[in-house]
Amino acid sequence: MRKIYAWEPWFFIFFGIFHLHRIWALFSREAYASFWMGILQNKGVSYFLIMGVLASLCVLGITVFIKNRKHNFWWRWVYLFGGGYLIFDLFAIAAGIKFWSDLLALMFDTASPYWNVIWMTFILIGALSFALGVSLLYKKRNMNKTDNLH
Repeated sequence: MRKIYAWEPWFFIFFGIFHLHRIWALFSREAYASFWMGILQNKGVSYFLIMGVLASLCVLGITVFIKNRKHNFWWRWVYLFGGGYLIFDLFAIAAGIKFWSDLLALMFDTASPYWNVIWMTFILIGALSFALGVSLLYKKRNMNKTDNLH
């Protein structure tokens, strides 16, 4: 039987909010870039807290995908591909892989003509993730109501 775990809607809501915060990048390029480049370069407590939470959620999602491989919902593929990408991203940042550092430098280049395209793409991903989380929350509640009737 297919089951939506209680934490799954919140997973997508959390990642949605995390990506939606990038609206800040559209209003203050320099402040946004400075904040995140500071986090990434200093690798202090904030860095490890953020990266630890993100990595843990991705590992949890990938584990659920694998555990339910014969009866997954379509949206659990996000755990596999999105989680895999994010774990690679976190690894590449932590390991200081040069091509990834160069890519991040380009992404946070406030003079880039692609700045709005890059960050609006992340904002769109955030909005879709948030909407999916809210949708799953309602589906989970309806599943629980149906289960209680039996």
